[in-house]
Parts: sequence; C-alpha cells; structure tokens
Amino acid sequence: MSARACARTRSARMSGLRKALTSTPPLWWSLLYFFCLLCGYYVLRPVRDAMGASADAATVFPHAWIDWARGHGWELKDFVLQVLFTCTFVAMLALQPVYGALVARFPRRALLPMVYGVFILCLFGFHWAFHAQLPGRGMVFFVWTAIFNLFAVTVFWSYMADVFDDRQARRVYGYIGAGGTAGAVLGPMLTQWLVQPLGVANLLLVSAAFLSVCVLCVVRLRPWAIARERAQGLVSGEGAMGGSVWAGLRLVWQRPALRAMAITLFFSVGAATLLYNQQSAIAREFYPSAEAATRYFARIDSAVNLLAILTQLLLTRWLLNRYGVAPALLMPGLILLLGFAALMASPLPMMVAVVQVLQRSSEFALSKPARETLYTRMDRPSRYKGKAVIDTAVFRGTDLAFVWIHKAVALLGTQAVFAAGALAAAGMTAGAWSIVRAQRGLPGATDSVPSIEPNPRGAA
Repeated sequence: MSARACARTRSARMSGLRKALTSTPPLWWSLLYFFCLLCGYYVLRPVRDAMGASADAATVFPHAWIDWARGHGWELKDFVLQVLFTCTFVAMLALQPVYGALVARFPRRALLPMVYGVFILCLFGFHWAFHAQLPGRGMVFFVWTAIFNLFAVTVFWSYMADVFDDRQARRVYGYIGAGGTAGAVLGPMLTQWLVQPLGVANLLLVSAAFLSVCVLCVVRLRPWAIARERAQGLVSGEGAMGGSVWAGLRLVWQRPALRAMAITLFFSVGAATLLYNQQSAIAREFYPSAEAATRYFARIDSAVNLLAILTQLLLTRWLLNRYGVAPALLMPGLILLLGFAALMASPLPMMVAVVQVLQRSSEFALSKPARETLYTRMDRPSRYKGKAVIDTAVFRGTDLAFVWIHKAVALLGTQAVFAAGALAAAGMTAGAWSIVRAQRGLPGATDSVPSIEPNPRGAA
C-alpha cells in the first residue's frame, strides 16, 4: 500500500471517530458508563488474583475448612483455585434464577440501578470484613468478584443493545469498548499506586465510587433506549418482561445463534482458564507475598488493556463496518492457536505472559464487540435472559470444568497443558465459524444509521 493510501486510510478512521463522537450523543454516556464499570472492576481484580494465587490457605479459607481438609488427608493450599472456582460456579447457579426472576418482574428503569446498588452495598460489606480481618474473606471476595464481573458487564451490554441498533452498534461499539478499556488500564494503575498508602480494604471504596457513577449513566441513557424502541416499534423495556425464570436456558437451547455463542464461549473460556492456571502457578513460585503478586497481576492487566485499546481504536470499527463480524470472531481463536503452538515449542514463563496478553486483549477488542453487535438484532428475552445464561452459567461452568482439567493434565507436564489449550483454541475457532453461519438467520441490519434523539415526554 502506498504512503498516500495509508494516509487516506488514517484520515478516514480519524474522520469516523470525530463523526461518532459528535453525531451520537448517547455514546458519551456509554463511554463514561463502561469506563467507570471496568475501572471499578480492575481496581478489584488484582486483589482477587492475589487471593487465587496465594499459597497461604489461612488468608483465603475459613479455618474450619482448612481443618476439615487436613483431617481428610489433603491440604487446601494445593487446591486453592480448584476450590474457589467450584464455589464460584455453585454461587452462580444459585443466583441465575434470582437474576431471571428480577428480569421477569422488574422494568428496566428499576432493574439496572438495583443490580448496581446491590454491588455497591456488597463493597461496603467487604470493606468492613477486610478491616476486621475476618477468616474466609479471601474466598468470599474471590467468588463475589467473579460474579460481579459477569453480571455487571452482561447488564451493561444488554442495555447497550436497547440503546443502539445494529448499524449504530458497528459504528460505536469499538469506541465504547475503548472507553471501557481505558478504565481497565486506569484501574490496575490505581491499585498499584494506592494499595500501599490506603491498604486493600480502602481500595474497595474507590471501586464503589466508580459504580455510583455507573448508576447515573444508566439513568441518563434511558431516554435514548425509549426513543429507539418507539421509533422501531420494539417491545418497550419500561415494562416487566415476564416469563419463566428459567426461560434463558430454553432460549440458548432452541436458538441457533445463542447456541453457537455458548459453544464458542465454552472453548474460549476453557483455553483461557488453562492459561490462567499456568500464570497463577508462576506467580505462586516467583511472587510469594500478596503485595508482590498484586503488583505482578496489575502489570499483566495493564499490558492487556493497553493493547486492547489500541486495537479497539485502530482496527475494531473498521473490521466490523468493512467486513462484518466474521474476521473479529475468527481472529482471536487463530491467534490463540498459534500462541499455544509457540508455548508447546518453548514453554518459557515470559511466553506464558505474552500469550495471556494476546488472548485477553483480542477477546476484549475483537470477539466481545462482534458478539455484542449481534445481540442488537435479537429480541429482549434473548438479550437479557439468554445472554445472561451464556455470560454467567456457561462461563463459570466452563471455568469449573477446565480448572479441574488443568489439575489432571498438569500431572503430565507443562507441554500437555499447552496441547490441551491448543485443542480448546481449535474448538473456539470452529465455534466462531458456527456463529458466523448462524447470524445469517437473524434480522438484517438497517441500510442507514438513524439519529436517535431523546424524547423528554417518553422519558417521563
């Protein structure tokens, strides 16, 4: 490509960015919303990861659990992640019907603030627990943080599908994702800067402040969601959705696009879990203290998010608009397949970190926006119920399965783990292709990108 053609391409991309930022008012509130949500989460994530990598069971589990395990001939410190992921899955299964009942019975204007309000109250509770040094706080916090991440982000993208249609989503989701990634970059930095002077407990209040801004953004975006639903004759989200609390499971089983997404997520999360367990093993060996492990994980998070934001700003929007969802869905699996092949040939600790960065950044910058774009072409039960099952129960069920698979495969050596990861990456790529085929049966995108101005009367 000539220098002049490259300059025209860069100019077109910058023009697209300026157009998106000036012609779509809800984009600003969506950017702020996702920025604060991921910033608040990534303040917490290094603390959670340090708990998962801890070799000191007494800082993670209740003393009664440690004594029970020891009395039965095994040490909890050798199964920290396995037990934590099992508890997370059980908690997720228990909460799934609770979330389904809330979605069925409460309108959007009450549901979303309620979800974030509960998370904020939990953070105040954990602030007290960490100050009081309560036994078992590490286990409860690890499980809660995993649940918070999935439910809070799922609710965000479901809401975005209420606000934007398919063509608007392809135009702005890359930028919204970049706003979230900017928050994800700042979050670990705040943790690195503040963990020493404030302590772990007070970091939780910083996260609560960011979530409070998310509630404001939910309220401010509501008029655009109402306007889009009225303009396109969609079912209003201002009324309760109704239906069974288990409707999401039936939707995932019955609808090809949702089923393909569930299969893809199974292999994607499986590959990522194998990689995450290797990373935790490295941290346990080289970073034995909680502070050192927290800084290590914060550096990994920073690298992931810096690469993701560059991809979102320079590549995601262009791919989605020019070629649709197929390249963005297929590329992460192929990248991960090559990464695991490299690790099988050269299983160095630094290479594990590099592949981890590539895997997570491509998931955030490419796979996630592409999948979320497709939800704008689905009905509200698919967006709020089916999507929640995929993003929570399927996600954590896969976590649970592969954390134990890793424990078994690791007995055969490091290269066996990476070989299993390569198989999962191949399954992820095949699943992504099934999404590409299934999405052809969804309602098509509109030919134009209509303006959606808020209707003050409709927002009342």
